[in-house]
Order: sequence, then structure tokens, then C-alpha cells
Amino acid sequence: MVTIYERKPHERQLGLSRRELLKRGGAGALLIISGTAIISPEHAWGLETSALKPETMATLIQVARDIYPHDQVPDKYYAIAVKGHDETAAKDPAHKELIEKGIADLDKKAGKGGYRGLGWEEQRVALLKEVEKTPFFQAVRGGLVVSLYNQKEVWPIFGYEGESFSKGGYIARGFDDIEWL
Repeated sequence: MVTIYERKPHERQLGLSRRELLKRGGAGALLIISGTAIISPEHAWGLETSALKPETMATLIQVARDIYPHDQVPDKYYAIAVKGHDETAAKDPAHKELIEKGIADLDKKAGKGGYRGLGWEEQRVALLKEVEKTPFFQAVRGGLVVSLYNQKEVWPIFGYEGESFSKGGYIARGFDDIEWL
């Protein structure tokens, strides 16, 4: 006799199922921390840290992805966006302490496995909501607004062509095209 267990739609399983792991494969699949570097072997990019711990930077990349979630944006662009915190931390010990302490606080609140160990985005977002008024969160969120969306390599992913002046301006390039109306 074979018993089949069916999970009701409202029941949530902690951790990642095989299906969820495969579904997430493209975004944030695996980051390897080695010495002072964070490496993504699947997507062939790496990030070297100089002031912040590599574990801190890896968690900061996940925090950035949770604050501004775009499944179609690869982790490397989030890594580039948070690299500024490492550069600032190298010059400013107070900033280094702010980031290291903020990440340590998130890891502590997350429990065993830390912030990156939480399998569900909803769990991570709930933790971020708890700390959203802190200077740590404000520094990370505020920096991401510019550092993530100012990367020209990211613009095509969102369908943004960039500035229009060099291409003749908006008026000559579809300002009054309202085919959708």
C-alpha cells in the first residue's frame, strides 16, 4: 500500500523544495565565499572585498535583491551596486561598523543559518521591515536607488534606452505615439 501525502495550498514548507531550487536556478543560485572574494561559478563573475567580510557582502547582495527584487536582473549587478559599501567602509570605520553590525543583526534575527539561510523571500522581507527605520537599512536602500539603477548594463533589462538627446529627443522619437489608447 502506498500512501500519498498531499500538502494543502495554505501549508508552507520551510526551506527549499527541489522544485523551488530548480526554479530559482538563474537568480542567486550559488555564491562561493573564498578568502576575501565572493564568486559565482555558474554565472562567471566575482567580487573581491577589501574592508567588509565576504560573508557580509554576500548577505548584502541578498538584502539588495530583497529590497529591490527583479528576478530578471542577475546577481552580478546587485554585487556591483553594493560594492560601494565596501569601498566606503575602507575609508570610513563608522560606515564599516554600520554595515557589519547591521548584517550581524539581521543574521541574529534570522536565527540558525542567518539571513541568507532563510528559504522564503517573505521571511527575509519581514526581517527587513523590522529594521527599515534603522540607519543601516536607510544607508543600504538609499545607496541602491542610485547604484543599481544607474548601471547602463541594467537599462536594457528594464526596456530603458537611456537618455534621448543623442538620439533626437523624445518628441522626434515617439512622444505622441499612443497606440495603446
